[in-house]
Amino acid sequence: MSHLPAPLYGFAIFFFIFWCGTWCLHLLAICYGKFKLHKKSSTFLNETPLPGVSILKPLMGVDPNLEHNLQTFFTMDYPVYELLFCVEDKTDPAIQLVESLTAKYPQVEASIFLGGSNVGVNPKINNMHPGYEAAKYELVMISDSGIKMKSDTLLDMVYSMGEKYALIHQMPFTCDREGFAATFEKIFFGTVQSRIYLSADLLSINCHTGMSCLLRKSVIDELGGLKTFGCYLAEDFFIAKAVIEHGWKMRISSQPAMQNSGICDISSFQARLIRWAKLRVAMVPSTILLEPLSECMVLGALTSWSASLIFKWDPLVFYLVHILTWLLSDWLMLCTVQNGSLPFHKFEFVIGWLFREMSGPYLFLHALWSPNIQWRARTYKLHWGGIAYELPLSNNSSKDVSNNGLLTS
Repeated sequence: MSHLPAPLYGFAIFFFIFWCGTWCLHLLAICYGKFKLHKKSSTFLNETPLPGVSILKPLMGVDPNLEHNLQTFFTMDYPVYELLFCVEDKTDPAIQLVESLTAKYPQVEASIFLGGSNVGVNPKINNMHPGYEAAKYELVMISDSGIKMKSDTLLDMVYSMGEKYALIHQMPFTCDREGFAATFEKIFFGTVQSRIYLSADLLSINCHTGMSCLLRKSVIDELGGLKTFGCYLAEDFFIAKAVIEHGWKMRISSQPAMQNSGICDISSFQARLIRWAKLRVAMVPSTILLEPLSECMVLGALTSWSASLIFKWDPLVFYLVHILTWLLSDWLMLCTVQNGSLPFHKFEFVIGWLFREMSGPYLFLHALWSPNIQWRARTYKLHWGGIAYELPLSNNSSKDVSNNGLLTS
């Protein structure tokens, strides 16, 4: 062993320690998920009076599930709330759909805000800004168009908003849908995403995605209002960062956010994952090194080499045991988040899991190779730190379109 360079042993020890730390996160996420998620909210009904909530719904276009998703907001079991639908294009077909729902549920207070505002480069902030300014309640919920609500979801989020908290967010997950693309999405959000999200919440690390969150409006106004974050594409991350820096706390609610977009295909979802990776790299540069190391296949290969060097273990056996154990851990993590029977067979899980784990490093490298983000005819470039600016049309060099037409989280 002495004939090998000393730095090799240093790298081997580092990779093995990193591997051990990763497994600690696996265990923490599974245990915390069983403790935190899917608590019964029926016992919260006796806590009165409940505060009013203003719900911002940025919309663009119509997909097959949009009507059903929006209808779940009109039928929530919550006493006082208003729905503020924000539509940038005055000819958008979503307007007619909202009008039909407001006519069907006249008892629910609902308004439509057209045209948006130009307060920054972020199209979602621009779209929501008029609705935010008109919100009349202290608690403001931001909810993307693809979110489906249970009857007690809002009650669960409001209950989670303690006195020291200014931001409650839902952990991203998906509804049960058919097809391999839906299986792939559920596996991603129920394994790698849930592991990161639950661990971050437990350790008080900012891992906020803004697809479904509840804010204290007075706190956001103290920070300058929603328009303050219009210079960022990842406005959710920087809202959470500002809230924490001003002495407030944030946490997840017990119910995950149920994404139910009517557009579900592999290419659109992978484009979404690539865009998220681009944003993470710009906001947290250490992601360039740490994120690839957290991938099952990459970390397993490096740790297998480390184990063979340090302990003289068989690297192939170590690698295969590592992959099998990671697979079983992710299955347990997914079942914890699902809180019920999964809509696909175990064999489908294995295929979807392998596809996710093998494609993950490639998607991250793709994000590094082409850092620009395109939204329809617009292309954005990110400075280090997350501030974005729009490039001229002639500089459009990458295609990364989200699956609902908005730069949503």
